[in-house]
Amino acid sequence: MLREIRPAILILLLLTAITGVAYPLAMTAIAGAIFPKQAEGSLIEKEGKVIGSALIGQEFKEDKYFHGRPSATSAPDPADPTKTVPAPYNAASSGGSNLGPTSKALADRIKEDFGKLKTENPAAPVPVDLVTTSGSGLDPDISPEGALFQVPRVAKARNLPDARVRELVVEHTQGRMAGLLGEPRVNVLALNLALDEISK
Repeated sequence: MLREIRPAILILLLLTAITGVAYPLAMTAIAGAIFPKQAEGSLIEKEGKVIGSALIGQEFKEDKYFHGRPSATSAPDPADPTKTVPAPYNAASSGGSNLGPTSKALADRIKEDFGKLKTENPAAPVPVDLVTTSGSGLDPDISPEGALFQVPRVAKARNLPDARVRELVVEHTQGRMAGLLGEPRVNVLALNLALDEISK
């Protein structure tokens, strides 16, 4: 019986060494050599300090900043670990809310967000990505329409001409990958950093 089990154990150990150790180490080394910035998390620095990642959204609440998509991520409630509390853009708890189209809680949240946005810019239609969460809850980008919708609020808060802020949005709009994949998008953190630079 041991004669039959020994080859299975050896193959298990060999495949574990190859696929569980050698392959991940090789891929990490190759990724670090070819794409060093991405392999380290696409971190964004300001004045030598890491302030975020181009891949993970952040919550901006002040009127002078562009706001990202709503985030449905949560964290354990400090008062009661059996419950959760909202923790926007919590990368340790990536995921959507799992609320479906018949959910009253989802409908109420969207209605409330829509109402706030409509008072912010009554003349324009509210872009859908400003009231819906992404599947991960960490989306760092918004649509160009979502950014342009916020221009009047941001320009007013910073005492800048609408045209200058709109120009900044256009400058930071990224097209489809290879001209085919995905949708045009604007990275909220990069746009806000550029906004801070022109407001100095």
